Amino acid sequence: MGSYRVCMCFRRKFRVVEAEPPEDVKEAFKKYADGGAHMTAEQLRRFLAEFQGDGSVSLSDAERIVEQVLQKRHHLAKFTRHTLSLEDFHHSLFSTDLNAPIGSKVQQDMKAPLSHYFIYTGHNSYLTGNQLSSDCSDVPIIKALKRGVRVIELDIWPDSTKEDVHVLHGRTLTTPVELIKCLKSIKEHAFSASPYPVIITLEDHLTPDLQAKVALMITQTFGDILFYPKSECLQEFPSPEELKYRIIISTKPPKEYLEAKEAEDKGNNIPKEKDSDDDAWGEEPSSVTADHEKNDKSESEGSEVNEDDEENNDCGHEYRPIEAPAYKHLITIRAGKPKGGLKDALKVEANKVRRLSLSEQLLEKATASYGNDVVRFTQKNFLRIYPKGTRFNSSNYKPLIGWMHGAQMVAFNMQGYGRYLWLMQGMFRANGGCGYVKKPDFLMNVGPNNQLFNPRAKLQVKKTLKVKVYMGDGWHLDFKQTHFDSYSPPDFYTRVGIAGVPQDEVMKKTKIKEDNWTPVWNEEFQFPLTVPELALLRVEVHEYDMSEKDDFAGQTCLPISELKPGIRAVPLFNRKGEVLSSTRLLMNFEFV
Repeated sequence: MGSYRVCMCFRRKFRVVEAEPPEDVKEAFKKYADGGAHMTAEQLRRFLAEFQGDGSVSLSDAERIVEQVLQKRHHLAKFTRHTLSLEDFHHSLFSTDLNAPIGSKVQQDMKAPLSHYFIYTGHNSYLTGNQLSSDCSDVPIIKALKRGVRVIELDIWPDSTKEDVHVLHGRTLTTPVELIKCLKSIKEHAFSASPYPVIITLEDHLTPDLQAKVALMITQTFGDILFYPKSECLQEFPSPEELKYRIIISTKPPKEYLEAKEAEDKGNNIPKEKDSDDDAWGEEPSSVTADHEKNDKSESEGSEVNEDDEENNDCGHEYRPIEAPAYKHLITIRAGKPKGGLKDALKVEANKVRRLSLSEQLLEKATASYGNDVVRFTQKNFLRIYPKGTRFNSSNYKPLIGWMHGAQMVAFNMQGYGRYLWLMQGMFRANGGCGYVKKPDFLMNVGPNNQLFNPRAKLQVKKTLKVKVYMGDGWHLDFKQTHFDSYSPPDFYTRVGIAGVPQDEVMKKTKIKEDNWTPVWNEEFQFPLTVPELALLRVEVHEYDMSEKDDFAGQTCLPISELKPGIRAVPLFNRKGEVLSSTRLLMNFEFV
């Protein structure tokens, strides 16, 4: 019973009532229980195979589900019966543990070269908060690794004595953390969420003697799990499967310290601007990213690619023995760009693979002017995208522009917040959350007339996704009684839509259900998809507020390529992407 103060004199009382199963659930139960009052394990198996499309479910799997449901709902009944009632059946469908919307295991081919995958990538992974004054620590690195992030970025600088190496965001008020502490934490937690390789990208601001010190630190810390190739110039990257439980290094090959520092000083002469992503949840991902163009035009093209200076071309030399490797010999993914402009930077070299870094603004310019070149470059080489330098509050940008053009490393501030981060988290729920998602074939193929994928082209609809939002539950367990409204139960509505290529993007919403902790909507939406391989299903629940901004009540993003058809329990997450313990939606997915 919930009690809400209306005035000084009296209170209104509301009971949290459990909603009855939707009609679709009742009909499915009636059909597969053959009209009876209880469903056997065999009948459940048939429902799962035919209605839910889970053809691999065995009778023993179904018996296990029945046992788990009875054990949770009826502690004694498990000894007297082994069948499900309608309410038990509904409970099993509304359980995120028993009936998740996507799989939890790696299911993609992991034997292609690394450049054939989108990789879960962090930016300034050591920062605990904003880009200007927050602490540097190994804690956000550990958190990122536990979430499946596979690319960790460290900015390495000399300490005040010039004799040791610190990690910090240079030329800011951020407090440093020792490099060795970060390396040890990476080693300890690298494979807690995924067995696939962790890539450490180093932004190097060191003198040659400190680079040698870092090389020793890295080899001593990681030992045999450190991978580096026998030849300095790879012609093709190894596969994630080959590199399981390995650490690899990516940075630009070292040059003379003063020369590199001079290039940095020129590149960092960027005008300051106000960050426009100040919304509590982040702006809509469907908003055109060119909205920032007025501010972005002041940043020179040279400054946007200054992270990767031109590399030395010293291919063909053999590496030194592992006992005392030179700093440059540890680099597996070499960063660098040829001399010249943006088009030159996107050239594909016959016998060499490399990594190119572009700012989010320069990516927009590159895809607008040289879209085919970007896609062709990413078929063999790594493209890393990083946030513009004026995102002082650690906000993020639209990741889909990079993914649509094959960019493997779309680097995000994982300590940030907002809708763009939700999309990033949604993308990497795919493939068992292992941090590597194989790029669709169309991004890797070249047509008979040398044509490449163009996400801006008018494309045919491949399939239509039908989404039905039945109901929601669990808010009364995850939130305080007066969290949404001091005077009455919440008024929830759900927003459902697609993030993907421009032609597919849309958002729709249900009606508002007033004064109800367990809202029932029973509303269906249809989404035609031209590129379902890159589409994400966006789901947000909000609480309507007549006088103020609507309250946030949970969200999720799901990769449409891995959505399971049928009636599914969809867990919701908070703003940071942490799963809410009880809050979930009951939904139905159908592809036509």
